Amino acid sequence: MKKINNENTPKKVAIIMGSDSDLPVVSQAAEVLKSFGVPYCMRVMSAHRTPDAAAEFASSARQNGYGVIIAAAGMAAHLAGALAAHTTLPVIGIPVKSSFDGLDALLATVQMPKGVPVATVAVNGAANSAFLAIQILALSDGALAEKLLQYKAKMERDVLEKDAALQSKLENLQ
Repeated sequence: MKKINNENTPKKVAIIMGSDSDLPVVSQAAEVLKSFGVPYCMRVMSAHRTPDAAAEFASSARQNGYGVIIAAAGMAAHLAGALAAHTTLPVIGIPVKSSFDGLDALLATVQMPKGVPVATVAVNGAANSAFLAIQILALSDGALAEKLLQYKAKMERDVLEKDAALQSKLENLQ
């Protein structure tokens, strides 16, 4: 294993997909990261077809400025686990819906052996994978933590406004 780099520079997020057919799903993660100003890269790598490239990417990710890896794959969905085996960075798995409504990918992503964790979001839950990555990076980035607080406050305002509008409609019906 390579020496750990503890620089206090903004960290990037790697979005790795097992196939380019996963792009419509992972694009949701990219949109969230972009909206928060978090730099990211997107790559296609396969746990089965390019195992050496995937292992090399994961093992050098920290030294290359990454703070979190998001991995999306369907069917057997071994990509997140294969990447997690080669890094100490947090890995977030996105099970991609393919066969069995994505249940096969969900189970493969969440069922990891002790010592090789993969945080797992919902089937096709790419947006939440990005929010989780942002929360992880915000542990050491105050400006990013502030953006998250503002986002959550906006979500709260939006729900309260919708409830007020509903209550107003209900009052008019009585």
